[in-house]
Amino acid sequence: MNLSSATMPFPARLKTSLQLDPVLLAIGLTLLLGGLVILASASISISDSTVGDPFYYVERQFVAALIGAAAGFLCLFIPFRVWLGLGPLLLLLALVLLTVVLIPGVGHTVNGSTRWLRLGAMNLQVSEPAKLCLLLYIAGYLVRQNRSLRDEFAGFLRPMVVLSLACGLLLAEPDFGAAIVLLCTALLMLFVAGARWKDFFLFFSFAIMAMAALAVTSPYRLERLTGFLDPWSDPYDSGFQLTQSLIAIGRGEWFGVGLGDGVQKLFYLPEAHTDFVFAVFAEEFGLLGSLVLIALFLALLWRIFRLAIRAADAERFFEAYVAIGLGTWLGLQAFINLGVNMGLLPTKGLTLPLISYGRSSLIVTLICLGLLLRIHHELVIDASPTNRRKARRGKRQ
Repeated sequence: MNLSSATMPFPARLKTSLQLDPVLLAIGLTLLLGGLVILASASISISDSTVGDPFYYVERQFVAALIGAAAGFLCLFIPFRVWLGLGPLLLLLALVLLTVVLIPGVGHTVNGSTRWLRLGAMNLQVSEPAKLCLLLYIAGYLVRQNRSLRDEFAGFLRPMVVLSLACGLLLAEPDFGAAIVLLCTALLMLFVAGARWKDFFLFFSFAIMAMAALAVTSPYRLERLTGFLDPWSDPYDSGFQLTQSLIAIGRGEWFGVGLGDGVQKLFYLPEAHTDFVFAVFAEEFGLLGSLVLIALFLALLWRIFRLAIRAADAERFFEAYVAIGLGTWLGLQAFINLGVNMGLLPTKGLTLPLISYGRSSLIVTLICLGLLLRIHHELVIDASPTNRRKARRGKRQ
């Protein structure tokens, strides 16, 4: 897909036409637009009852989509060498965000969790931009210190110290789900970059034991865990969310009850427009519709990881690590959200990317898509005959 650069705005006009991945763009737009439709159906009752506007949440989500699309579009004009050079500043920004939100009177608390900063009419969930900044920093570290990572324990330990600090700040909010997603994504990036097996499994085993101990020793997390294992033993308290989600999914049967005709969203299913929007979708579109949605996410991940392989083949390892990190992040978060809705995993409070209501998540996800489209553009430009000839001449010289 070509887009003329004749009218390209700040930061710079491209020397060549913008090369967009049509498949990645089409999948992303399909999930985004479909998500707005699903959100409108899932949130209409709670919006009408709480603020008197049936489209309150979908309107706010639409504004966030415009902001995210603009930010993602801007990322199309920023070369990846710039992101590589900004690594230390991005790390500092991530740690500052995660620290500032914990300052009394600064962070905004909802349902016992202090995860948001008030920015005018919008609350910013700091874990979303912080995760993106940390993953970009780690990708840069893997390029700069790849030999140390492969040969020395210290090369593996340094990013682990940074991740441990970030996860500790996330757990202080508390945001257990975001900490798990960040840690698992970063560990996979390190593994792909060549971390030694013994270093990888040593820290991985330690992380699993630490997370398990934290879950068991925390009363509210233990309650979530026991409620997940047998929700029907207490369907009106600890198992209420999950039982209502399972009822919604079961009511959908093969073809669903029809868009807008779901019942569970009518004050039976808590958080129907955020954490449990998939249950509403499954009730209204059935098993076949759910399989189509899952197939779209799988296609998105396939396209992202294929992009990572192409970047690695072109020896653009920073771009490859970024694509692996973003694909793992989006895929893992979608998997956890679907698993929670279907009773396969305990509740984590993670949104379904591009579908659930969550303005910070949506904006950052669209920025991620913009970064991925920029990777595709740079790979296509590098593969052009003119640039290949220039590269060959440079090697001869």
